[in-house]
Parts: sequence; C-alpha cells; structure tokens
Amino acid sequence: MDDLALSKKIAASGMKAQSQRLRVISENLANADSLAKVSGGQPYRRKILTFRNELDKATGADMVKVGRVSKDYSQLNRKYDPTHPAADRDGYVLLPNVDPLIETVDMKEAQRSYEANLNVISVSKDMQSKTLDIIK
Repeated sequence: MDDLALSKKIAASGMKAQSQRLRVISENLANADSLAKVSGGQPYRRKILTFRNELDKATGADMVKVGRVSKDYSQLNRKYDPTHPAADRDGYVLLPNVDPLIETVDMKEAQRSYEANLNVISVSKDMQSKTLDIIK
C-alpha cells in the first residue's frame, strides 16, 4: 500500500472514531433532562467514549478505534421538587450529570478533528492527482 493510500486509511479511521464520539455526545445532550420515573431511581448518566490505538497488521500502521463507551459516575446534582414522582423522602430529585456546555465543547472538538481527518484525505487525493498529471 502506498503512502497516500495509507494516510487516507488512517484518516478514515479517525473520522469513524470521531463520528462515534459525536453520536455519544448527541445521546448525552438528548438525555440532559431525563430524570428517573420512580422514587429512588437513577437519572440518565452521561456517557464517555475513549479511544485506543489498534495495529493494522496489513499495513503496520496504528489506526484509531473506539476503546469503550462507559457511564460517567461523577456526582449527581439534586433539585428540590417534592411533587415529582422521582423525589426522595426529603423532596429532592436527582438530576443527570450532563452539562450542555461541556458537551458542546466536546462536540466542537470532535467536529474539528473530523474535519482535520477529512482534510488529510482531500490533500492526499490532490497529491495523487498531481502526481498522475506529472507522469502523463
């Protein structure tokens, strides 16, 4: 596999990983207000995605892969609402640990990384095209 094709393959693995990251962020934002339905129940917990390197044996290059998606077990906030069905005996409801500001920043970072990988593919195609033009 030539260097340009390899760079495209590596960039494509990065795009796929960032695409999965965007899906997790979207799920977090969609559930930012998802409370428990019963007293003592747990609200939605933010999900976190990790990346890992995986060696592509055919090329010998490290590719980006999603390591795992896990729940964020950080502290949940509470809100006083004794009329809510999920309220505890003291009238407090547990809130999801999703901060829309953090999710938005993560989304922008994933978007920029996706775009950078897309740019690598575009530049590789241009270089390949110019090389073919020189050969003609």
